[in-house]
Amino acid sequence: MKNQRTVNVDAKGDREIIITRDFNAPRTLVFDAMTKPELVKRWLGVFAGWTLPVCEIDLRVGGSYRYQWHGPNGERMGMRGVYREIVRPERVVSTEQFDESWYPGGAVGTMVLTERGGRTTVTTTVLYDSREARDAVMKSPMETGLSAGYDKLDDVLAAVATEGVR
Repeated sequence: MKNQRTVNVDAKGDREIIITRDFNAPRTLVFDAMTKPELVKRWLGVFAGWTLPVCEIDLRVGGSYRYQWHGPNGERMGMRGVYREIVRPERVVSTEQFDESWYPGGAVGTMVLTERGGRTTVTTTVLYDSREARDAVMKSPMETGLSAGYDKLDDVLAAVATEGVR
């Protein structure tokens, strides 16, 4: 079995990236940690001095989300999207657009959660508007950021399981 703390990022076809990561938690808990603002704010992009003070999630088909991170030197980065499909607790499809996009166009992400023996595998397929966009993302430090965020998510999942609060 692969190490649960390893994120795998692979290019597929001309425009896709497939991201997989295992978590030692049931999928209902992982789903909640990825869709409830009070939990998302505890792990998504919050490392190396970054915070997520704006985390708005309207989790319904046609609803939207909005994130805005603040960096240690006054930097700001925002992202938004619209939910296209939600099957609780196994699947979410949404669009992705950065306020100041560092790659051309936008993307559509499909997150699938599968559970086996109390462990959950999250597989996210991101379809970019172009090969150029996908390649720019693959060359970025995205994998490092994903790893750090998912490591924080491990901590949140353990804490929430211990707290018994969702």
